[in-house]
Amino acid sequence: MANIQSLDPCASPLDYYGWELRRQREAAGLRQQQLGDIIFCTGSLIGQVETTKKIPTRDFSERVDAALGTDGVFSRLVGLVLRSQLPTWFQAYAEMEAKAAYISTYQAQLVYGLLQTEDYARAVLATGMPDDLEGLLAARMERQRILEQERPPLAWAVLDEAVLHRPIGGHEVMRAQLQRLLDFSTNRWMRIQVLPFAAGEHSSLAGSFTTMRFDDDPDVVYTEDLISGHMTASPDTVREGSLRYAHLQAAALSVEESAALIARVMKERYGDWPRPEERAVA
Repeated sequence: MANIQSLDPCASPLDYYGWELRRQREAAGLRQQQLGDIIFCTGSLIGQVETTKKIPTRDFSERVDAALGTDGVFSRLVGLVLRSQLPTWFQAYAEMEAKAAYISTYQAQLVYGLLQTEDYARAVLATGMPDDLEGLLAARMERQRILEQERPPLAWAVLDEAVLHRPIGGHEVMRAQLQRLLDFSTNRWMRIQVLPFAAGEHSSLAGSFTTMRFDDDPDVVYTEDLISGHMTASPDTVREGSLRYAHLQAAALSVEESAALIARVMKERYGDWPRPEERAVA
């Protein structure tokens, strides 16, 4: 196991978190196992977090704050830690997403990241065969906290109907994912529309994109390719993105019709689906 004393607290948010956890624990006169007993985890886990072998979760951080009386230090720091686990090329987007006043996104293949369930997100992220799947998953779930703010961004998502039919993670995962989309149908800050197959050719056949507006910064458009993401504040690109998005919204089903379609797909395609062992018996 790495020596905590060799960690440079300035190297990264994760290094600082581990260094500070060790410092605060020792200041409280606790061994790793003792702190673990207090917050209902193993001393080994405490050691792994202190040596950056394990990514801390928000729940872990809140329990550490309560146990050590650190006034929310670790609860605040964990957001930076989790964001640092995102791919380098995506971190700038995540920072802008957290500041946005209005987000509008078109998704051709997948449920929008802020709307994904944990199981759906895990299945999506696993396709990239990452070295630390759980770290990436925790970072994606952390992004969703912006929807829980007192004044979250106004967000509008247009999902291609194909998103509803592609069984990411299996039928049970998809059923829960579509239910989550339905749960947002009464959310005043989030609106979801479905672009039906019947719409045929449309203004974004080239793929998914997201536009973001800010109170004090220029609007931006974000797109992704196979390798990385691209963000631009070019007025011409922003104008073109806004125009295309307006056409997508016009071609999509209404919010109410979209919810009805999601519910129908959930019932007909994923409802009452027999488990693998039941299908084998049949």
